[in-house]
Amino acid sequence: MAEPRVLLSFLVASFVLIVVPGPSILFVISRGVALGRRAALLTVLGNAAGAYVQVVAVALGVGSLIERSAALFAVVRLAGAAYLVYLGVQAIRHRRKLATVLDVGAVAEDRRNLLGEGFVVGVTNPKLIVFFTAVLPQFVDPHGAPAAVQMLLLGGLWVAVALASDSVWGLVAGSARAWLARSPRRLERLGGTGGLVMIGLGLRVATTGRRD
Repeated sequence: MAEPRVLLSFLVASFVLIVVPGPSILFVISRGVALGRRAALLTVLGNAAGAYVQVVAVALGVGSLIERSAALFAVVRLAGAAYLVYLGVQAIRHRRKLATVLDVGAVAEDRRNLLGEGFVVGVTNPKLIVFFTAVLPQFVDPHGAPAAVQMLLLGGLWVAVALASDSVWGLVAGSARAWLARSPRRLERLGGTGGLVMIGLGLRVATTGRRD
């Protein structure tokens, strides 16, 4: 494992990347405000699982292939962008039904979908692809354990930090929903706005190059 000083540097770099709002955080916020805290936390869990799949891919060498192949990187990026746009369109179409998800049972029944949506956003996040393929290997100690093992452990630390940070975002967003829930019209407007945010986010991801 990396030395404490190097490990601290990795955690700082991870925290800086995580707290800056990107596709994952914006998606968690939109889910939290629209569906509540429980839905936001489920989205965070799915997102973290998707991010760790990227870590595993990098550790197994797939990440370096994506980093070198502009075409493959573009496919992953556009797939994530298309999914965000799709979710945004769905949110706008069903904005009048938001009042019905105030029931905890409705959210619990949709738990698998919430986890799945968060997973897809996490596994196709282009910012994470760049970070894990270009930055993560730099913190591997050549004299330590096998590189793949170190990368899996470092990636696990990154996911732990992301879980804590994204959960805070989700809880804050979910708490704001209590005020919005007092008026069905507010929720309807929120659903439409959240849908537009996701569509805009998808378009931004679609036009994001490797520098992002």
